[in-house]
Amino acid sequence: MVVGIIKFSIHIPETRSLKAKRQVVRRLLQKANGRFKNIAISEVGSHDLWQKAEIGVSAVGVDHQVINSLLDQVLDYFEEFEDIEIIHADMEIFSL
Repeated sequence: MVVGIIKFSIHIPETRSLKAKRQVVRRLLQKANGRFKNIAISEVGSHDLWQKAEIGVSAVGVDHQVINSLLDQVLDYFEEFEDIEIIHADMEIFSL
């Protein structure tokens, strides 16, 4: 079994409140879930900061290359999402 994870730290420059931040994060998570059916995605940190969020993405499979390719596609998708800026992305893939 191969497990891959990415933890994103993102900046949301246009938000001026937690409510606006949550709307952007919710839209990002819903669109990513709709586009990539084989991932789990959630906001995992910086819940009380209105211009920053931490997003966790995970994928499980049997082939290292498939998981790596899937997570690269997720990373590319986040980079193209117009309402956010990626501050840091940390990807790890390991076999169990």
